[in-house]
Amino acid sequence: MLRFWEKRAKTGILTEHPEFDEEMAKIRRELKEAIKKRFAGSLAIRMVDGGSCNACEAECNALSNPYYDLERLGIRFVASPRHADVMLLSGVQTFNMLLHVLDCWEQIPAPKWCITLGDCPAMAAPFEKTFAVKGPAADYLPVAHHIPGCPPSPKIILQGLLNFVKKIHIND
Repeated sequence: MLRFWEKRAKTGILTEHPEFDEEMAKIRRELKEAIKKRFAGSLAIRMVDGGSCNACEAECNALSNPYYDLERLGIRFVASPRHADVMLLSGVQTFNMLLHVLDCWEQIPAPKWCITLGDCPAMAAPFEKTFAVKGPAADYLPVAHHIPGCPPSPKIILQGLLNFVKKIHIND
C-alpha cells in the first residue's frame, strides 16, 4: 500500500478537470435562473421518439452525464408523460408511431408544450412525406419551439431549452 501512495505522490493528478467555456457557463447560469423563475426550479421533460435514428437521443443522454449535469440546472427527464411539463419530440413522425406520440401528448397535463428536436420533426432531413412518414410534427402537434441540428449537440440543446424557457409564458 505504501508503494501505491508513493507512486501517486510522484505522478500527481492525471485526469483533467472539465473547463466550460464562458458561453457554456453563461447558458447554464441563465437556464437555471429561467427555470427557477418560470417552473419553480423544476422542469420535467418527456422525451418521445417518433421514429428516429437515435442520434438526438444519444445527445440528450449526454446531457445527463457529469459534464453537462442537467439535473443541477433543475431539468430532468421523466418516464411518464403524466409527470411532464414538456414533450421533447425527435424523429420523423412515422405512421406506426404517430398514434403513440399523440397519446403521449394527451396524457401530459396542462399547461404543456411541445419542443421538436433535430431536423427530422421539421422535415428538414432527407425524408419525404410517404406512406410511412406522416411528418412534419407541426401538422399534428402545437410545436412551441424547435431545436435544429442533425443531431444538435448538447450545447445547442441547452441553448434551445434556454430560448424556449425565455419565450414562453406560463399563463398561456
